[in-house]
Amino acid sequence: MKHSNNLVIGVDHGTDSARAALIDAETGKELALSIKEYPRWKRGLYCNPVKFQFRQHPVDHLEAIEYVINAVLNKVPGSKHHVKAIGIDTTASTPVAVDHEGSPLAMKSEFEDYPNAMFVLWKDHTSQQACDHLNTFSKTWHTDYTRSELCGNYSTEHFWAKALHIFRDNKIRTAAHSFVELCDWLPGELTGNTTPETLLRGMSTASSRGMWNKAWGGYPPDTYFKALDPALGGLIDTFRPEPYTLDQPVGTLTRVWAERLNLNDKVIVTVGNLDCYAGAIGAGVRDRAIVEIIGTSTCAITVSSNKEVPGVPQQAYDMIIPGMIGYEGGQSCFGDLYAWFKKMLMWPLNNILANTTIVDQDTKTKLIDEVYAQMLPALNSHAAAIPHEDSHLISTDWINGRRSPNVDYELKGTIAGLTLSSTAPLVYRSLVEATAFGAKAFTAQFQDNGGCLEEIIAVGGIASKSPYVMQVLADVIGMPISVIATREACAHGAAITAAVVAGVYTDIPQAQKAMKMDISTVYKPNTAHHDYYAEQYEKYLKLEGVKELIL
Repeated sequence: MKHSNNLVIGVDHGTDSARAALIDAETGKELALSIKEYPRWKRGLYCNPVKFQFRQHPVDHLEAIEYVINAVLNKVPGSKHHVKAIGIDTTASTPVAVDHEGSPLAMKSEFEDYPNAMFVLWKDHTSQQACDHLNTFSKTWHTDYTRSELCGNYSTEHFWAKALHIFRDNKIRTAAHSFVELCDWLPGELTGNTTPETLLRGMSTASSRGMWNKAWGGYPPDTYFKALDPALGGLIDTFRPEPYTLDQPVGTLTRVWAERLNLNDKVIVTVGNLDCYAGAIGAGVRDRAIVEIIGTSTCAITVSSNKEVPGVPQQAYDMIIPGMIGYEGGQSCFGDLYAWFKKMLMWPLNNILANTTIVDQDTKTKLIDEVYAQMLPALNSHAAAIPHEDSHLISTDWINGRRSPNVDYELKGTIAGLTLSSTAPLVYRSLVEATAFGAKAFTAQFQDNGGCLEEIIAVGGIASKSPYVMQVLADVIGMPISVIATREACAHGAAITAAVVAGVYTDIPQAQKAMKMDISTVYKPNTAHHDYYAEQYEKYLKLEGVKELIL
């Protein structure tokens, strides 16, 4: 396979799996891709969905990064000699308690099966009570550091809410020295720089998840955290005061990791990034263009050179592209809402047909698998055929709370207007519309507060494989949506930052232009549907008023 001498690797650690993309930095061409699921996570270890507890063992991540990098190198013989840099992104906020050397407590024998010693995954909501305390307390403190969120409340999915919850565990507080994001720990591990006081923490998580803000001189002071809860006393003193932007290197591979990855120890490793920001960079985020990363949940990302936008959940200078203001919104549930409905409909097959004696086990398994595979395609086709005048349902996408606008994780999902004539495709259609309304809520908030949007770029599994959902999204928002031709925008974005730290390009925008990804499809809004969706959207907004009835 022909390629230049400037190769980079982008590694994306997602919720369920890690993937690596070997990219030619001069052309942006993807030379090889590899994916590995996390085996402990796949078995559901250390998780309790009923309690919204989702934990991941650090060994899952170490095994995954070793596997995927070796796999892409093996697919392109000789490529290992030309790799210049590795870029890494992960989910966030996904932090872990570490000791003085920066080793996660779960790596110690006494904590190897202890959930609070694991990485606390972004969608873990066990810290809600701690988060409520943080928000209430912060409103009485002389500086309200939750203002870094710019939407009134700090999120239970973010760093300090999780820190407060985990460090209230005396067993953890006694053994732990600091709290570290996955996207900071992995680059530190590869380069041998894990000690909390010297660890290079990335600006992307520090400013969007960790309350770092130039307005108050960096992180909140230790006096704030001690007053919030003594369990957090001294924790901030283990942090370097200045986070690092995405165009900066962490260091080079240690000899140990160079051997494990079959690379040389001159390969540079970038500052860690959030997966959604990496995906936005890979998809081509720029001023006036918003990137919607659509999967189990969504992130909506854009940048601007000089405009702060009130009401947008996360925004900060240098957060995504150095020298620009980055903005982030999103939904806590998108594809997960469809997966929930699919699981509901599969209940009779999994619990009744599976136990029947009418057919043999092999036939039952094949039937269940076939129905499972055809469920969403069938729902999509039938839902698309329903005339607007027959659609009497209105639903909300808050089944996992609301991330933006106006964060509220106590909101619940609703389906309103059910009658005896309501069918499964009709319910599914209302759920698809609900996710589109949730996406519109953020774009409307951005534009209504002075932001300017001219283009929507979409990436992710749903964007690439569900035309019905994407057409509804375009109709509801009322703007064309360009879908990127690959699902691996996050790994591609990590590779773009790697190309910058390797010196192939001077900055991220230059690298984006040279390594840009192709557009596969453009969904244009159907103007004939405008009035219908405008009316339905207003009903969607009013459903927040039922919150008090269902809590």
